[in-house]
Amino acid sequence: MLTQKQKELLLFIHERMQDEGVPPSFDEMKDALDLKSKSGIHRLITALVERGFIRRLPHRARAIEVIKLPESSEAASGAPKRMGFQPSVIEGSRGKSRNIDVPPSHVIDSRTVSIPVMGRIAAGVPISAIQSHSHDIACPPDLLTNGEHFALEVKGDSMIEAGIHDGDTVIIRRCDSAENGDIVVALVEKEEATLKRLRKKGSTIALEAANPEFKTRIFGPDQVDIQGRLVGLIRRY
Repeated sequence: MLTQKQKELLLFIHERMQDEGVPPSFDEMKDALDLKSKSGIHRLITALVERGFIRRLPHRARAIEVIKLPESSEAASGAPKRMGFQPSVIEGSRGKSRNIDVPPSHVIDSRTVSIPVMGRIAAGVPISAIQSHSHDIACPPDLLTNGEHFALEVKGDSMIEAGIHDGDTVIIRRCDSAENGDIVVALVEKEEATLKRLRKKGSTIALEAANPEFKTRIFGPDQVDIQGRLVGLIRRY
């Protein structure tokens, strides 16, 4: 399933090729999707290639070929863009909750607390992780700290050496800052989110994978927003 931005870019490329016979430039893609830099387009193109929707053709300018389009129901969806996560919250292990755009969390029994799952987070190629509340998950209160919490399903294996596997569910404490070495949900250029280890050096921010096959990515301070910090993990066998 494609994210909203991935669908918008794919349809824009397809329409331009139908009209003019060549795909748009990266600058045209950036302007059409209202992104601040071409790096966001590069990430979207990579995601579309990996999902089999487009193909890069070697040794040719603007070498992009559309292989397939999303299904009609998916292409027609026009969900409004949401900036930042909007979860229900749990305050510590007391089971108290308040409603923020989704049904309130609640204590299931004396041993578990229900917290909202807010979609997927990429431990690999960044994806648009700003999604609606899909369901709740039962969480042991001992995994929670004071503050607001929500859960995300992990997609990818870039954090495997930190013990985070594809298919795991991570428990995130909502916050907008973190310490060096914390594993965080990072929103890159207001568009795509990823789960990585945070490293700060001077005015730069590094998002570091825990897998040697993935490169550390360096950003300026205005390119990354911290959405939350990892506090726990649930794995089903």
